[in-house]
Amino acid sequence: MSSVVHEFTAEVPVWKPYVTPVELAQASEVQLDALKVTPSNTKVSDYVLVLAHDVETLKHRTPLFNGVMYGAGGLSRAERELGAVGASIVNRCIYCAAVHASRYNQLTRSTDVIEAIFAAGVDAQIEPRLKTILRFAVKLSKCPSQADAGDMAALVEAGLSKEEILDLILSTSLFGWANRLMHSLGEPIRE
Repeated sequence: MSSVVHEFTAEVPVWKPYVTPVELAQASEVQLDALKVTPSNTKVSDYVLVLAHDVETLKHRTPLFNGVMYGAGGLSRAERELGAVGASIVNRCIYCAAVHASRYNQLTRSTDVIEAIFAAGVDAQIEPRLKTILRFAVKLSKCPSQADAGDMAALVEAGLSKEEILDLILSTSLFGWANRLMHSLGEPIRE
């Protein structure tokens, strides 16, 4: 029997959509065209297949997601994932937090940072640069208008360049939107 997952975890649950995903075998030409580039370049997820019901949005969403999360230069992949984790914690998106915590762990080959964050939130005892990144992602996700020059100065003091700060803002903000889509279109379950 499956059950909804309510606690943060780095073990990725199954995402069960409320809306029936598009069947690839029955997708229209425009849906197939929009599905050509998946975020991970591997399997087309149920989430993306649900989004394929709105072809125009998907056509713009996937390249945007790929550019923000996988683009060259700027913030490291792991630190972009940390921004996504921070946003997902604020928005209580269990599925997104799990996916991006798992990716962070894979990229860093360590579970210590994510375990500390899931246990203590922004008070986690992690290295100063990562703590500054997490604090900013959480603050930006809670109330974007409260992020200010002091936050930018803290990020610079932690060693982030302007390009890295922009990448952090983009990855965190992207998940403010993505979390809301995940919540309204399905739920995380453990089978």
